[in-house]
Amino acid sequence: MAQLLLKNGRVIDPASRLDSIADLLIEDGSIAAVHTGIDAPDAEVFDASGMVVAPGFIDMHVHLREPGFTHAETIESGARAAAAGGFTSICCMPNTSPVNDSVTVTSYIVEKAKRVAVVNVYPIGAITKGSAGEELAAIGSMKQAGIVAISDDGHPVMNARVMRRAMELARSLDLVVIDHCEDLNLSAGGDMHEGLQSLRLGLRGIPACSEDVMVARDILLAEVTGARFHVAHISSRHSIAMVEYAKSRGLSVTAEVCPHHFSLTDEDIRTYDSNFKMKPPLRSRQDMEAAIAGVTSGAIDAIATDHAPHAGSEKMQEFERCPFGILGLETALAVTLETFFHTGRLNLMQIIEKFTTAPARILKLNRGALSVGGVADITIFDTQTKWTYDVNRSYSKSRNSPYHGREFVGGPVATIVGGKFVWRRDQEV
Repeated sequence: MAQLLLKNGRVIDPASRLDSIADLLIEDGSIAAVHTGIDAPDAEVFDASGMVVAPGFIDMHVHLREPGFTHAETIESGARAAAAGGFTSICCMPNTSPVNDSVTVTSYIVEKAKRVAVVNVYPIGAITKGSAGEELAAIGSMKQAGIVAISDDGHPVMNARVMRRAMELARSLDLVVIDHCEDLNLSAGGDMHEGLQSLRLGLRGIPACSEDVMVARDILLAEVTGARFHVAHISSRHSIAMVEYAKSRGLSVTAEVCPHHFSLTDEDIRTYDSNFKMKPPLRSRQDMEAAIAGVTSGAIDAIATDHAPHAGSEKMQEFERCPFGILGLETALAVTLETFFHTGRLNLMQIIEKFTTAPARILKLNRGALSVGGVADITIFDTQTKWTYDVNRSYSKSRNSPYHGREFVGGPVATIVGGKFVWRRDQEV
């Protein structure tokens, strides 16, 4: 019997509200015991003194680029980057080539992940065929093959009638609908947030209202259909207010925010650095402050990365020509600790909940808790170690991060999936 004993860590489990110094024993991939003074003479011992032992983190918004764009990322490399960021489970968006709109592509991702991924990989299926926004994809069949949600992320469903039908079907299948909320007519041609900074830089703007009108539409459709609706990478203060209002009315509406949207603003785009170009774009300081307030108040349920790797040959072009998207897996926890923990805005229980029980609840995954008998997916991190992020040492195949060279305090220490270490900071070369 394989045993691993985590000694003297601060065990925090939002699902059970546990927060105490304790030992955690793993046997054959499952959690066997959580209490003080565990004696297991045959177990491998990991001294977690001064560290936090938490349920395995879940990132519900990742782009793995496989199949089709493996020059930028693969299932294997993306999973390794996730492990280095403290994530034990990731959900991959369907904008691959071909699009994940069929059993064939879903099955490919599931089977490939079983062979090469060091973390759990859950596919998200497309809403429409080819993510073209016209005809519903084979959603029922994809669910049987393993998808955990549907989204046309990156290609928002502009036709409200098609989205309504998708929500009706998703409700019958008990799937959450995740939407990249953007009115493509309002945002057409834009490269960054529309405002004073875009005017100064001479770049075309993407107005916040291009997000707002689609969030409003989808909330109304969720009310009509009774579907579960989730706003991906929310970035606008008005959108956050609408989600909060929808929650107050008892609607099944949830939202996620990305670390870059609560730590950076359009003011950070000073040198036309393409590593600051993403969609939704970095918004105004008011929007960033609203995102921070939304996480703090609970209006925003989860933190997700929108990890979007691009090869250097694509990303390092003129700002107007390069694609949208940045890396996020390896810096998410550190940015979150910087913004919320070290400022006293949230305690560790609240932060961990945003990475564990919240995404698990939204996606209905049997993950995100430290329950005896449950799968031993565990994230170990500290809050005090100073370190500097070097994107050139990233496990991702790409290097497009705005955080290169930035010093952080606290971050991942080790990642355990199914009772086995898949990454340890002390074993990095």
